[in-house]
Amino acid sequence: MSTRRLRSEDYDDYSSTEATPDGSPPEGINGFVAPAAYQRFGESNGTTWFQTLIHLVKGNIGTGLLGLPLAVKNAGIVLGPLSLLVMGIAAVHCMGILVKCAHHFCNKYQRPFVDYGDAVMYGLEASPIAWLRTHAIWGRYIVGFFLILTQLGFCCVYFVFLADNLKQVISAANGTTNDCHSNKTTALTPTMDSRLFILSLLPFLVLLVYIQNLKFLSIFSMLANLAMLSSLLMINWYILTGIPDPSNLPLVAGWKTYPLFFGTAIFAFEGIGVVLPLENKMKNPRHFPVILYVGMAIVTILYISLGTLGYLRFGASIRASITLNLPDCWLYQSVKLLYSIGIFFTYALQFYVPAEIIVPGAVSQVPERWALWVNLLLRTCLVCVTCLLYSGKG
Repeated sequence: MSTRRLRSEDYDDYSSTEATPDGSPPEGINGFVAPAAYQRFGESNGTTWFQTLIHLVKGNIGTGLLGLPLAVKNAGIVLGPLSLLVMGIAAVHCMGILVKCAHHFCNKYQRPFVDYGDAVMYGLEASPIAWLRTHAIWGRYIVGFFLILTQLGFCCVYFVFLADNLKQVISAANGTTNDCHSNKTTALTPTMDSRLFILSLLPFLVLLVYIQNLKFLSIFSMLANLAMLSSLLMINWYILTGIPDPSNLPLVAGWKTYPLFFGTAIFAFEGIGVVLPLENKMKNPRHFPVILYVGMAIVTILYISLGTLGYLRFGASIRASITLNLPDCWLYQSVKLLYSIGIFFTYALQFYVPAEIIVPGAVSQVPERWALWVNLLLRTCLVCVTCLLYSGKG
């Protein structure tokens, strides 16, 4: 991927609407490319609009969703949903600006696509401050570093979720019944350490991240969405069959717990890192803005509904993950298993972002005959790193 920079001594700012590098007419309001004028075409074998929508929804639905009822508790039954709505609008707005900037730079520099590093670097090169222009390349490095840190962090959390949920289901198997009307504490049977569960899953996750084409990954994203949808339908069914009188719930929680709401809610909005990679791999990237708004509307509605209904159902007794409030019967134990399947497949999508940053640069440094082996080795090592980071918690 090209990292060509503008030299400060021959710098011309073409970021305004009056001129472009090739002297073409204005691109749109505020220098962004108008939808009718944006003619960048994606990959002929890229993802369709439906596959991209599946990836976008899946990229935003992870382990953070299950903690939103507790987040609403920390904000209040009125303030919590309103805050989630504001955060959803802000997230969509920022994602939209990001995509518009990417379109603008693609048109301006005649690039087939730009990634996060390109967008920041080109943005700094268009700055009126000379120091920022001459150090624009550092914008690429900093953004790349934090993207790698964030996305691998999500992958590490997925390891924790998979291990803990599998361990809970297996250790409670002897006390799990078919009676879902009671929710008694089940005596847990001693079982193997969570880290051993992870080691058993590690080879399958390594094989999963070897799939490098988003078009093929859309199949697994679809399976993940179906598994999570099934589990969320069962959770909502249990919630809606027994909502008590909510009059005793605080409309607005204390200010001391409100920051805890933001910590949980911001973690739930975990799809910002996959926005540009998804747009770059589309067959027709001009359709992405509509897909973005539709997909994020679905995600935001799901966040607000589960967070609000979960808190209404369980009140002050809501736990860190809503699955922990479900009865110890096989029907609701299957919720944990289905959600774990969804998280398992989601791992590959979150892993895609850091892999696209790290792997190409490393592969370009070796002879072509070793490129494939270096690619697979790096992917294997990165998965093992997230596994080791989880193991360190124990």
